[in-house]
Amino acid sequence: MYLPYDIPSARVLITVKTYPLPSSKYEELVCTAGFLPDGKWIRIYPVPFRALPYKDQYRKFEWITLDLVRNTTDFRPESYRPVRGLDDIKVVEKVDTKHSWMKRKDYALKEVFTSMEELIRLARSEVKKSLATLKPTEIIDFVIEPVEREWKPQWQAQLQQYNLFDLDERGEGRVRRVIPKLPYKYSYKFLSDGDVKPRTVMIEDWEIGALYWNCLRQCEGDEGEANRLVRKKYVDEFLTQKDVYLFLGTTLQFHLVSPNPFLIIGVFYPPKAEDAQQLALF
Repeated sequence: MYLPYDIPSARVLITVKTYPLPSSKYEELVCTAGFLPDGKWIRIYPVPFRALPYKDQYRKFEWITLDLVRNTTDFRPESYRPVRGLDDIKVVEKVDTKHSWMKRKDYALKEVFTSMEELIRLARSEVKKSLATLKPTEIIDFVIEPVEREWKPQWQAQLQQYNLFDLDERGEGRVRRVIPKLPYKYSYKFLSDGDVKPRTVMIEDWEIGALYWNCLRQCEGDEGEANRLVRKKYVDEFLTQKDVYLFLGTTLQFHLVSPNPFLIIGVFYPPKAEDAQQLALF
């Protein structure tokens, strides 16, 4: 067994938050994943993230504690759900990078794969592996493609059924805006060990969605310029200055049927210079 059926007082280092999706039971759902103290991956789903009180809205690389139980509607071994919904999620502390990335790397890089073929084989096997860290041999391109600009009509109808409220800075209620759909999809094209041609894998990280919307505001609505800034981050900065690893995850729907069931659900990017500096000390 990968993990016990229930994990009381689980301590999870959040490393993945996917872009929110509408839900028939909640206003929006976010798939989150991270590491247990022993370095094993775990997925927490469902979490209606924006329904959490602000103090409990965890960020990436923060430790949270909560009681977890196997999500029996999901055959993937890493999938768990909160026992009491949102009531007992507590943010404990952040693993920052003020002085070094080593603490984050200790967890994120405990098990690193270099072959997509191996991961796909493990996903289809009895192991049913659905979360992993991959180090590509080469990232060749960053692909931006336009997609549908609105949520599906049935999802829009579901979202309109909710009276969504937040508290403003004065403690007064205000309507919470439904998170907009990204009008573009972003992918990395890369090679891994044994590949004879590049793979194009979509990025579904909340971070890239937030980056696009921030860039769009900065560019006063110019989508072309906003995407230029997104590309600058994911190509000019990450691929030249960072040591890039990909957090990969499968979707339940396509895990057993897709030729490649994995998506990029996070990009881990410690600086290249840190390793060189540390080697210089010895």
